[in-house]
Parts: sequence; C-alpha cells; structure tokens
Amino acid sequence: MAAALVGGSILSAFLQVLFDKIASPQVVDFFKCRRLDDGLLHKLNSTMISVGGVLDDAEEQQITKPAVKNWLDELRDAVYQADDLLDEIAYEALRLELEAGSQTTIDQVKNFFSSVNPFKKGMEKKLGEMLDRLEYLVRQKDVLGLRESIGENPSSRRMPTTCLVDEFGVYGREDDKEAIMRFLLSDGSQLGVIPIVGMGGVGKTTLAQLVYYDSRVQQCFDSKAWVYVSEEFHVSRITKDIIEEVTRENCYARTLNQLQLELKESLMGKRFFIVLDDVWNDKHADWDTMQRPLKFGAQGSKIVVITRSNSVATVIQTPPIHHLKELTDDNCCFLFRKHAFCYENTSVPPDLEAIGREIVEGVKACL
Repeated sequence: MAAALVGGSILSAFLQVLFDKIASPQVVDFFKCRRLDDGLLHKLNSTMISVGGVLDDAEEQQITKPAVKNWLDELRDAVYQADDLLDEIAYEALRLELEAGSQTTIDQVKNFFSSVNPFKKGMEKKLGEMLDRLEYLVRQKDVLGLRESIGENPSSRRMPTTCLVDEFGVYGREDDKEAIMRFLLSDGSQLGVIPIVGMGGVGKTTLAQLVYYDSRVQQCFDSKAWVYVSEEFHVSRITKDIIEEVTRENCYARTLNQLQLELKESLMGKRFFIVLDDVWNDKHADWDTMQRPLKFGAQGSKIVVITRSNSVATVIQTPPIHHLKELTDDNCCFLFRKHAFCYENTSVPPDLEAIGREIVEGVKACL
C-alpha cells in the first residue's frame, strides 16, 4: 500500500515535468517550424491539466477502491507514453538542428521533403492515438466519482511563497546571490528585469529571498514587493498585489485602468524592487500590459522573475538571464545532514555518511 501511495505522489510530480516539456522551446519550435499540428500539443496540455485536477482525490481513494487503483496504473502508463513521445520530438529537433549546421541550403531543402514529412505523419498519428487514450481516462474519472481539486492543475495546489527565508539552511548559493546583487545594484535608464530560470526545487525562490532581505537592497530601493503569481497570470490581480505590497494598504480599485493608474502614482519617481515568483505565462501581450505602470519608477528600478520556463525568460526580452544550476554534491550532503540530524556540525559515523551520499546521489539522478 505504501508503494502505491508513493507511486501516486510521483505521478503528480511527473505531470509537472510533462508541462515543462510541452512548454519547452525545443518542442514548441519544432511544431511551428515543421508544420506539425500544434493543436495536438495544446490538446495534450489541456488533457494533462484535466487529469492533474483529480490526482489528489484518486491517490486517496485508491486505498479502498481497486477500480481507482487500476485507473491510476493505466494513467501512469499513458503519461509515461506521452513523456516518451515528447522526448522523441526533442531528439528529432536536436538531430535536425545538428544536421542543418553542416549542410548547404540545397541539402536542407532536400532533407526537409525527404525525411521530415514521414516523421511528421508518424508522430501526428502517435500523438493522436495517445490523446485518445488519455481522453478516455479523463472520461473515466466521472464514472469513478473522482473530484477535481481547486484550480484543476498541479501548480495551483502549490503553497504560495513569501519573502521570508531561513538563511542558516542555505548552502552553495553565494556566487548566485552576488551575481543577482550586481544586477540589482547597477544603474540603468530603463526598467531592469532579470529572470531566474531553473528546474523545480533547485532553489530559485530561496535565492530571490536571500537578495530580497540583503542589507544592500534595503538601502538601495525605496519600495519593495513580493508577489506570488503561479500559473493563473491575471494582470489585474498581480497589479493589485503590487499596490498593496508597496503601500501596505488595501486596494479597492476594481478595473484594470484604475489599478494601473493607482500603481503608477504609487511608484512615480521611486526606485523599486519587485519579485514575481512562479511565473508560467509566456504571452508577450500580458507581460507588456502588466509592466506599463512600472515604467514610471525611478532609474535603477528592478524586477526579478522566477520561472521554470525558458520561454517565459525569452518573452521578457531582457539580456541577463540567470540559469540556476544544481547544488554540488558536497553542498547537497551538507543540506541532507542538516535535515537528518538537525545540526550541520553533528558528528556522523562513516557508515551513515556513506549511506547519506548514496541517498543524495540517488535523488539527484531522479531530477
């Protein structure tokens, strides 16, 4: 039974990996450039959201309902199939990119008509069959009586973040912090934006929290705001949150026009620092609308955008992008020791130290 519960939890996390792959530049660009039916890609994303919405309830009901357990097993197979197809698309995109770099224009045209079209036909067929299977499973959720969680997708069930951080539990991010600080303290005639990009759980939010409370930031900026965005990118809500963060007062404006005018007045002539955490929306129009009142701040104002998606960072269209890498093995072991023994300077027997390193290596291999 414990294995089943763990398996369900892994499936919830694995869905997020699929959302990342669907939104990856390699997959999106391949569909656009190779004239694949991108409607299939959007349909896959929507179907995954529908499935993810009932996973919490399914993971609870599988304990007492064998039919739900069987449904989860079938869903797991279908999700793994979708992952394999996305990997196949990403591999084909990389192969074509490498081939294009070593070919003449004539060769590229010949290869496009000779090799891409068969792949296109076969892949669209595979995607269609896989979507039929997933949509069948989505319909079964109603038969099984599975209830959707609020938000209907994995990301909306995540706990909102705050700017508070326990600095004593942070390891190996000194260089990353200083890189962000150099950007924040630099001057510039325009509004400066830097995305922090990295996989889930790598420490993007923690890094932003570290710089948010740095004494140099306190001295450099007139106003600060921390806003948790998540997948639901509502310009009005984000604008309202920034106003209330900056003014420390409730905002009662109702229309987007009123909100933007109020934010403009609140930031006029001030040097501000804003963190937008967990951003998924890569629509340029939404981003452009959201930042219009922010451009009335003083020179040197900065925004940090935390995201897992490279496409979000690209839409922001700003040169500096900070890609946050994994911690080193030693720093991972320090962090593991702190959580296992409560104190980082605790003496650990050699045999337990070796087991701890194996656990750390195993966890990193799964990421």
